[in-house]
Amino acid sequence: MMPGLGKGLIAAGVLLVLLGVLVSLAGKLPWLGRLPGDILIKRENFSLYMPLATCLLLSLFVSLLLWLFRR
Repeated sequence: MMPGLGKGLIAAGVLLVLLGVLVSLAGKLPWLGRLPGDILIKRENFSLYMPLATCLLLSLFVSLLLWLFRR
């Protein structure tokens, strides 16, 4: 039938499971969201948080997983 569609659905399912595990463990990983490249600005009536390093790390991890699934 459509083997490409089946592989894509399996990869999407695995990615969703990994994302769910990451979200459930996020509170138990104290360094996640507090990496040296993350920006936090607090003022009196203003707070800004930009997790640049965390986003780069997660993007690298997801890119590596996708690269492994394509092989």
